[in-house]
Amino acid sequence: MKRFFLCASGELIVLDELEAKYNVQAQPMVLNPVCIAVDPFMANRLYCGTDGYGLWMSDDGGDSWRRIGQEISETIFTSVFVSPIRKYGNHGMVYVGTDRSALFYSIDGGQTWREWEEIKALSSYSKWSFPPNPKTHNVRMIAEDPSNGHIYVSIEAGAVIKTPNGGEHWLDTKEGNPLDAHTLLAHSKAPNRIYAACSDGVDQPGRSVLMSRDGGESWEPLSDGLEHRYMFSMVVNKDDPDMMLVSAAVAARNAYDPSVAESYIYRKEKDQPWKRVEQGLPVAEGTMISNLAADPQDTNTFYALNNRGLYRSSDRGNTWTALPIDWKMEHLQHEPQRRHRSALLVADRGGAQE
Repeated sequence: MKRFFLCASGELIVLDELEAKYNVQAQPMVLNPVCIAVDPFMANRLYCGTDGYGLWMSDDGGDSWRRIGQEISETIFTSVFVSPIRKYGNHGMVYVGTDRSALFYSIDGGQTWREWEEIKALSSYSKWSFPPNPKTHNVRMIAEDPSNGHIYVSIEAGAVIKTPNGGEHWLDTKEGNPLDAHTLLAHSKAPNRIYAACSDGVDQPGRSVLMSRDGGESWEPLSDGLEHRYMFSMVVNKDDPDMMLVSAAVAARNAYDPSVAESYIYRKEKDQPWKRVEQGLPVAEGTMISNLAADPQDTNTFYALNNRGLYRSSDRGNTWTALPIDWKMEHLQHEPQRRHRSALLVADRGGAQE
């Protein structure tokens, strides 16, 4: 049985896939969820960061939650990631990022936390700035290359930084790195390859999707065929590092403002240009930008979450079908078409996840 976690405006929504329907429930304790991750070594351990309500953990697969990390002074958590290669006891090492770009880690399953304070001493730190609120910036995404353990962090906005030695020393961003990578990914079958889905392309045509083949030392544009330049979510086929999906809009306002929302999904294989996919997806007008995720078991299956609903593709992203979910529940009726979904996690109750 699959379980879907939807970080929506206001509440964490949990969907259970049953034989002929989907059970929908909300977790009222976890307010304003922003980011969520599952421990690859502990099927029932999940972490969820919120906007203003701290960090939360579940030990029963998402049925119940408790707050952790109260020693972290920041309450706005913007990114969470659990290492697939660094294991301590029965659980993976956890990384969380916050507003004003602080980065913390835990080696004891979230019981205690330490900060990687060195990133605040990087020379580029003073130049980081989040456009909607220029006095702030945040850790947007954390990725880890399983081939060598290098950790990469994208800052919204202004940098992609990395550590080659587990946080002992951080290397600053440099010219040519993405400035605003909304999604940052590594791949287990492509060592040293890092993918970035960015907003950079809005002002710098050709830099909507960037890829590094040398561990972030250099970046090449991967944007041929993209008619829309603002990228948000990205997913890569687990078996095929050259098969990708990305969600796109013209600009930030068209991605998140329901009054002018218009978004698309693009697909790419190998050296082919990106191609827009539409079959089975909602009309672009009025649709906020999608969160993308891969099925934890079937590498040909992907999911897209937006304000219109949850969609599945079983043919590598070529065609899509809306899942038959009844959203007309009392606690989900608050302007459902205006609710931006900030994250999607697809988990298998047997232990795999994406």
